[in-house]
Amino acid sequence: MNLAAAMKLLVPALSLAIVGSSFGAAIAKPPPREFVQETADQVLLVLKKPGLDTDAKIAAIEEIAYARFDFETISKLVLARNWRKMSPAQRERFVAEFKKHLSGTYGKNVDSYANETIEITGDREEPRGDWTVQTKIVRGSNAEDILVDYRLRPKGDDWKVIDVVVERISLVSNFRSQLQEIISRDGIEDMLTMLAEKNASGESILPEDERGPS
Repeated sequence: MNLAAAMKLLVPALSLAIVGSSFGAAIAKPPPREFVQETADQVLLVLKKPGLDTDAKIAAIEEIAYARFDFETISKLVLARNWRKMSPAQRERFVAEFKKHLSGTYGKNVDSYANETIEITGDREEPRGDWTVQTKIVRGSNAEDILVDYRLRPKGDDWKVIDVVVERISLVSNFRSQLQEIISRDGIEDMLTMLAEKNASGESILPEDERGPS
Protein backbone atom coordinates (compact mmCIF):
# COMPACT_ATOMS: atom_id res chain seq x y z
CA MET A 1 0.00 0.00 0.00
CA ASN A 2 1.52 3.30 -1.00
CA LEU A 3 1.15 6.86 0.18
CA ALA A 4 -0.99 8.25 -2.62
CA ALA A 5 -3.61 5.51 -2.27
CA ALA A 6 -4.58 7.04 1.06
CA MET A 7 -4.25 10.70 0.15
CA LYS A 8 -7.41 10.76 -1.94
CA LEU A 9 -9.49 10.79 1.23
CA LEU A 10 -7.40 12.66 3.74
CA VAL A 11 -5.96 15.52 1.82
CA PRO A 12 -6.76 15.04 -1.80
CA ALA A 13 -4.82 18.25 -2.05
CA LEU A 14 -2.56 17.72 0.90
CA SER A 15 -3.54 14.91 3.21
CA LEU A 16 -5.91 15.34 6.16
CA ALA A 17 -5.70 18.67 8.03
CA ILE A 18 -5.61 18.56 11.80
CA VAL A 19 -5.73 21.30 14.42
CA GLY A 20 -5.68 21.18 18.21
CA SER A 21 -4.26 22.73 21.33
CA SER A 22 -1.41 21.98 23.69
CA PHE A 23 -2.27 20.25 26.93
CA GLY A 24 -2.22 22.46 29.98
CA ALA A 25 -3.22 25.61 28.11
CA ALA A 26 -5.21 28.21 30.00
CA ILE A 27 -8.26 27.50 27.86
CA ALA A 28 -9.03 23.79 27.87
CA LYS A 29 -9.54 22.27 24.43
CA PRO A 30 -10.26 18.73 23.25
CA PRO A 31 -7.26 16.39 22.96
CA PRO A 32 -5.64 15.79 19.54
CA ARG A 33 -7.69 12.72 18.60
CA GLU A 34 -10.94 14.64 18.95
CA PHE A 35 -9.65 17.33 16.64
CA VAL A 36 -8.65 14.67 14.13
CA GLN A 37 -12.17 13.29 14.06
CA GLU A 38 -13.71 16.76 13.90
CA THR A 39 -11.50 17.81 11.01
CA ALA A 40 -11.98 14.50 9.23
CA ASP A 41 -15.70 15.15 9.35
CA GLN A 42 -15.14 18.61 7.80
CA VAL A 43 -13.08 17.14 4.97
CA LEU A 44 -15.65 14.42 4.34
CA LEU A 45 -18.39 17.04 4.12
CA VAL A 46 -16.46 18.71 1.31
CA LEU A 47 -15.97 15.42 -0.53
CA LYS A 48 -19.64 14.49 -0.21
CA LYS A 49 -21.11 17.91 -1.00
CA PRO A 50 -23.15 17.73 -4.21
CA GLY A 51 -22.55 20.24 -6.93
CA LEU A 52 -18.89 20.91 -6.16
CA ASP A 53 -16.54 20.33 -9.06
CA THR A 54 -12.99 19.06 -8.64
CA ASP A 55 -11.39 22.50 -8.43
CA ALA A 56 -13.87 23.66 -5.81
CA LYS A 57 -13.27 20.58 -3.68
CA ILE A 58 -9.51 21.01 -3.89
CA ALA A 59 -9.77 24.68 -2.96
CA ALA A 60 -12.00 23.94 0.03
CA ILE A 61 -9.70 21.23 1.40
CA GLU A 62 -6.59 23.30 0.74
CA GLU A 63 -8.08 26.09 2.84
CA ILE A 64 -8.40 23.66 5.76
CA ALA A 65 -4.96 22.16 5.25
CA TYR A 66 -3.01 25.36 4.67
CA ALA A 67 -4.13 26.68 8.05
CA ARG A 68 -3.34 23.49 9.97
CA PHE A 69 -0.18 22.01 8.52
CA ASP A 70 3.14 23.46 9.65
CA PHE A 71 4.68 23.71 6.20
CA GLU A 72 7.84 25.39 7.41
CA THR A 73 8.58 22.52 9.80
CA ILE A 74 7.65 19.96 7.14
CA SER A 75 10.01 21.72 4.73
CA LYS A 76 12.83 21.62 7.28
CA LEU A 77 12.27 17.91 7.85
CA VAL A 78 12.09 17.17 4.14
CA LEU A 79 15.23 19.12 3.28
CA ALA A 80 17.16 18.04 6.41
CA ARG A 81 20.72 19.48 6.37
CA ASN A 82 20.04 21.25 3.06
CA TRP A 83 17.65 23.65 4.82
CA ARG A 84 20.59 25.23 6.64
CA LYS A 85 22.40 25.78 3.35
CA MET A 86 19.56 27.82 1.86
CA SER A 87 19.15 31.57 2.02
CA PRO A 88 15.96 33.03 3.59
CA ALA A 89 14.66 33.79 0.07
CA GLN A 90 15.32 30.21 -1.07
CA ARG A 91 13.58 28.81 1.98
CA GLU A 92 10.54 30.99 1.32
CA ARG A 93 10.44 29.85 -2.30
CA PHE A 94 10.70 26.21 -1.32
CA VAL A 95 7.88 26.35 1.23
CA ALA A 96 5.57 28.01 -1.30
CA GLU A 97 6.43 25.61 -4.12
CA PHE A 98 6.29 22.54 -1.90
CA LYS A 99 2.77 23.41 -0.75
CA LYS A 100 1.74 23.67 -4.39
CA HIS A 101 3.51 20.43 -5.19
CA LEU A 102 1.66 18.43 -2.56
CA SER A 103 -1.60 19.82 -3.87
CA GLY A 104 -0.69 18.94 -7.45
CA THR A 105 0.52 15.47 -6.52
CA TYR A 106 -2.57 14.43 -4.58
CA GLY A 107 -5.28 16.88 -5.60
CA LYS A 108 -6.31 14.92 -8.66
CA ASN A 109 -7.55 12.12 -6.40
CA VAL A 110 -10.58 13.97 -5.03
CA ASP A 111 -12.90 12.46 -7.61
CA SER A 112 -11.98 8.91 -6.63
CA TYR A 113 -13.62 9.26 -3.22
CA ALA A 114 -15.96 6.28 -2.77
CA ASN A 115 -17.68 6.77 0.59
CA GLU A 116 -14.68 5.75 2.69
CA THR A 117 -14.78 6.70 6.37
CA ILE A 118 -12.11 7.49 8.94
CA GLU A 119 -11.83 5.82 12.34
CA ILE A 120 -9.44 6.90 15.09
CA THR A 121 -7.77 3.84 16.60
CA GLY A 122 -5.35 5.31 19.14
CA ASP A 123 -2.90 8.03 20.08
CA ARG A 124 0.41 8.34 21.91
CA GLU A 125 2.77 10.97 23.22
CA GLU A 126 6.08 11.40 21.40
CA PRO A 127 9.41 13.09 22.24
CA ARG A 128 9.59 16.91 22.15
CA GLY A 129 5.94 17.20 23.07
CA ASP A 130 4.81 15.77 19.73
CA TRP A 131 1.74 13.57 19.54
CA THR A 132 0.77 10.78 17.14
CA VAL A 133 -2.87 10.11 16.30
CA GLN A 134 -3.52 6.73 14.72
CA THR A 135 -6.39 6.24 12.28
CA LYS A 136 -7.59 3.90 9.59
CA ILE A 137 -9.47 4.54 6.39
CA VAL A 138 -12.35 2.08 6.17
CA ARG A 139 -12.83 1.26 2.51
CA GLY A 140 -15.61 -1.35 2.61
CA SER A 141 -15.78 -5.08 2.01
CA ASN A 142 -13.94 -5.10 -1.31
CA ALA A 143 -10.75 -3.36 -0.20
CA GLU A 144 -8.37 -3.45 2.73
CA ASP A 145 -8.42 -0.68 5.28
CA ILE A 146 -5.48 1.76 5.20
CA LEU A 147 -3.59 2.69 8.36
CA VAL A 148 -2.65 6.36 8.67
CA ASP A 149 -0.74 8.04 11.51
CA TYR A 150 -0.58 11.81 11.99
CA ARG A 151 2.42 13.36 13.72
CA LEU A 152 1.45 16.58 15.49
CA ARG A 153 3.65 19.20 17.10
CA PRO A 154 2.48 21.92 19.50
CA LYS A 155 2.80 25.45 18.17
CA GLY A 156 1.52 28.16 20.42
CA ASP A 157 -1.89 27.05 21.65
CA ASP A 158 -2.46 24.77 18.68
CA TRP A 159 -1.28 21.51 17.19
CA LYS A 160 0.15 21.46 13.68
CA VAL A 161 0.63 18.46 11.41
CA ILE A 162 4.32 17.82 10.67
CA ASP A 163 4.10 14.39 9.01
CA VAL A 164 1.65 11.80 7.71
CA VAL A 165 2.62 8.12 7.81
CA VAL A 166 0.58 5.79 5.59
CA GLU A 167 1.14 2.06 6.06
CA ARG A 168 4.54 2.90 7.62
CA ILE A 169 5.51 5.15 4.71
CA SER A 170 6.24 8.71 5.82
CA LEU A 171 5.33 11.59 3.54
CA VAL A 172 8.37 13.47 4.85
CA SER A 173 10.76 10.57 4.24
CA ASN A 174 9.31 9.85 0.81
CA PHE A 175 9.89 13.40 -0.45
CA ARG A 176 13.19 13.76 1.42
CA SER A 177 14.79 10.91 -0.51
CA GLN A 178 13.70 12.37 -3.85
CA LEU A 179 14.77 15.94 -3.10
CA GLN A 180 18.12 14.99 -1.59
CA GLU A 181 18.94 13.07 -4.74
CA ILE A 182 18.03 16.07 -6.89
CA ILE A 183 20.00 18.51 -4.74
CA SER A 184 23.06 16.26 -4.67
CA ARG A 185 22.97 16.03 -8.45
CA ASP A 186 21.87 19.53 -9.49
CA GLY A 187 22.18 21.86 -6.51
CA ILE A 188 19.64 23.86 -4.51
CA GLU A 189 18.85 26.55 -7.06
CA ASP A 190 18.23 24.03 -9.84
CA MET A 191 16.04 22.00 -7.47
CA LEU A 192 13.88 25.07 -6.83
CA THR A 193 13.61 25.77 -10.55
CA MET A 194 12.71 22.16 -11.26
CA LEU A 195 10.05 22.13 -8.54
CA ALA A 196 8.44 25.28 -9.97
CA GLU A 197 8.50 23.76 -13.46
CA LYS A 198 6.92 20.54 -12.20
CA ASN A 199 4.18 22.56 -10.53
CA ALA A 200 3.53 24.53 -13.69
CA SER A 201 3.20 21.34 -15.75
CA GLY A 202 1.21 19.42 -13.14
CA GLU A 203 3.86 16.72 -12.73
CA SER A 204 5.16 15.16 -9.53
CA ILE A 205 8.75 14.56 -8.52
CA LEU A 206 7.70 11.21 -7.09
CA PRO A 207 8.06 8.18 -9.37
CA GLU A 208 4.77 6.85 -10.71
CA ASP A 209 4.89 3.71 -8.53
CA GLU A 210 5.20 5.84 -5.40
CA ARG A 211 2.16 7.95 -6.20
CA GLY A 212 -0.24 5.06 -6.44
CA PRO A 213 -3.57 4.77 -8.22
CA SER A 214 -5.97 7.68 -8.27
